[in-house]
Amino acid sequence: MTTEAAVTTEAAEAAEQVTAFLQAAHDLDVRLYRRVAGTSTPALDAPLRALSAAANYSRLSLAAAAALALFGGPRGRRAAVSGLAAVAVTSAAANLGLKLFSRRARPERELHGVLVTRGVPMPTSTSFPSGHAAAAVAFAEGVRHEWPGAGRVLYVVAGLVGYSRVHTGVHYPGDVLAGAALGLGTAETTSRAARRLRTRTEMGGPR
Repeated sequence: MTTEAAVTTEAAEAAEQVTAFLQAAHDLDVRLYRRVAGTSTPALDAPLRALSAAANYSRLSLAAAAALALFGGPRGRRAAVSGLAAVAVTSAAANLGLKLFSRRARPERELHGVLVTRGVPMPTSTSFPSGHAAAAVAFAEGVRHEWPGAGRVLYVVAGLVGYSRVHTGVHYPGDVLAGAALGLGTAETTSRAARRLRTRTEMGGPR
């Protein structure tokens, strides 16, 4: 076998392994999605549907930022700015970046047995990653950098928002996990950059 043929064979085997891994991950995702769909939780259906809808366009984060700015003093205002900056960057990365290149279709709720009473309008964008989860986690992490106590509370809210997207049938669990990872990473980078900029400003500019 020539060197060129060997490289081609190795590339083909690597592609097959990646394809097999992605298929296995998708199959696991579907099983988890069906498990959530098949679990009867009538007392949670309406609250989670309302929470999922309330998180559209980062409205929960905007409301929380307003509360922090109004009642949290200087620290609250810094936390609000940090959180919203993280949301802005994360939303751009998710909606103008990953979602445009992702070809993962939204779950078929009827096929997997999601109850109609859980439903919220199915978005028209691709499923991967969850923009709601990304933005909610980004806001919580951005706030945490300035106000750890408030950040912990907001992480609970972010977790509920992420779960609500699976519960209402508009995302697979993997979409939510990927969105959370994106939000965490982006917020960490954004918050550190903002802190360095603020430190330089307080010291009289770059040296």
